[in-house]
Amino acid sequence: MDYSKISSPCFVLGEAKLRKNLELIRFVQDKAGVEIILAFKGFAMWSAFPVVREYIRGATASSLFEAQLCVEKMEAKAHVYAPAYIPDEFPELISMASHVVFNSLNQFNTFYPQIPKTGKSISCGIRVNPEKSDVGTDLYNPSSPKSRLGVLKEFFPEELPAGVEGLHFHVLCESDSYSLEHTLESFEHLFGAYLHQLKWVNMGGGHLMTRVGYDVEHLIQVLKRFKEKYKVHVILEPGSAFAWDTGVLVSKVLDVVESRGVKTAILDVSFTAHMPDTLEMPYRPRIIGAKEPTADSKFLYRLGGLSCLAGDFMEVYDFGKDLKIGDKVVFEDMMHYTMVKTTLFNGVGHPSIAIWKQDNNLQMVREFTFSDYLNRLS
Repeated sequence: MDYSKISSPCFVLGEAKLRKNLELIRFVQDKAGVEIILAFKGFAMWSAFPVVREYIRGATASSLFEAQLCVEKMEAKAHVYAPAYIPDEFPELISMASHVVFNSLNQFNTFYPQIPKTGKSISCGIRVNPEKSDVGTDLYNPSSPKSRLGVLKEFFPEELPAGVEGLHFHVLCESDSYSLEHTLESFEHLFGAYLHQLKWVNMGGGHLMTRVGYDVEHLIQVLKRFKEKYKVHVILEPGSAFAWDTGVLVSKVLDVVESRGVKTAILDVSFTAHMPDTLEMPYRPRIIGAKEPTADSKFLYRLGGLSCLAGDFMEVYDFGKDLKIGDKVVFEDMMHYTMVKTTLFNGVGHPSIAIWKQDNNLQMVREFTFSDYLNRLS
């Protein structure tokens, strides 16, 4: 990308990098004989969906709005799951669904009777908790014994309820194929008695197959063994893997302030509003031209966000030179989760959205105005 051609602030998706990820995802899908669908909670930049649809055809939705997005922009019925369904929305929601997963037996018993009455072919399942996950951050770990997500084995009936055709679990987060293998061992131990009665198993998201060093061949073998053993259709629904390392957030320095020996470069973006995962996960974003500080570092700058929140900052990076007002600061790997979770907190202007096309031209997709802020709270 030619950052000199990109006005700040702006999220920029690289089409060539997206296609590279999609090619690998389709390869895994074809070689393992499974179905891989997009999870909107990780990547919902629908201006890129015409490219995504060239490689995969489905998506998972956890709300009425996401289901509408699936039908209108992915041009497919949605695989629907939510922790709980809103009664007034449920009839419209299932009109856009190919699969519906219930988070509890109570939800299944309450809402399932509506599905046969539609006359539509909708396959239903239950989310379960396999009580195994390698996720280290509690905020992103749904497999704890006290989790609200999924039914524990001790509460699952001895007989599979009539109408249940699949089981679903989702306990991974940016994990590798060995984490999936360990999770499947626990899943089979707890729920293996039901697996030969099922049509499908949805293994959720968190399969970061597009990350450098991920053992793709091992993933394929794990999936093939499970499929052949239980004769079920296998579904994966990663979000991060689709958009991993496919784009950036371009910002610039508005001011440099110093307090007790700490220099802070204040940017035209906000960590809390535009990069919330950096504070929630937490993780330190990579920045082009910057590195982690050492004892010998001389050009250290804390990065401050534009909101009034005291904690809207990242601790110091070594930029190797003095930062000046107007300098560009480019955050890498900003397409997954970050974009989906942005807000207009404090009225801070939302970054524009653009695509760096394969022909090296910039396509501006969306620029935000006061009306976007005004209409959210009217």
